[in-house]
Amino acid sequence: MLGVVADKLGAENSAFAGVVTLSGWQVDLARACDWLARVSVGGAPALVLGTAFQFVELTDHCAEHGLKFTLPAGSRVMETGGYKGRTRELPKAELHERIADCLGIAPENIVCEYGMSELSSQAYQFAICDLRFAQSARVFRFPHWARARIISPENGREVGDGQSGLVQVFDLANVWSVAAVRTEDLAVRRGDGFELLGRAKLAEARGCSLMTA
Repeated sequence: MLGVVADKLGAENSAFAGVVTLSGWQVDLARACDWLARVSVGGAPALVLGTAFQFVELTDHCAEHGLKFTLPAGSRVMETGGYKGRTRELPKAELHERIADCLGIAPENIVCEYGMSELSSQAYQFAICDLRFAQSARVFRFPHWARARIISPENGREVGDGQSGLVQVFDLANVWSVAAVRTEDLAVRRGDGFELLGRAKLAEARGCSLMTA
């Protein structure tokens, strides 16, 4: 998917660093670091997109080899989540701190995306400040034509604000497909959005990055 985006919308110096192996998608770390080094001195803002486990691999590689980059002002990172058992799992704040340190950007310039092959729409993360919460939360919201419900696994009913449950998504863009998907992802209802907690215990690992395996 990202290879197509780079070909169709990317600048001339765009690069796709994914490679297919017997265990699924991997990062060509040498190519990724070469590209990061080049765009760090280019002056134009850069956009770096990848899954959570790929950023763990990248930051581990950079730490092992003493590599750090400074992306130009205005650069952004999109982290699409999903470990799928490929690497150790890190708390979101720790992962973003590692990404920010490695790529030389502020943590607030890391954008999170939540989506899946079964849906035509994606949710994106925003920072909110609500007096009902102990601190500011970063919540996901879908566009207006899709709606996420956080439901109780015990009775299938929607939970109240601040309560946790499974994510269920109704996507009107799913033409000629299922209208709703109930996932095994856990989340907390936060107003008209949700704070993602991760996969439910014992849930099967799923994701497009595993399909090649």
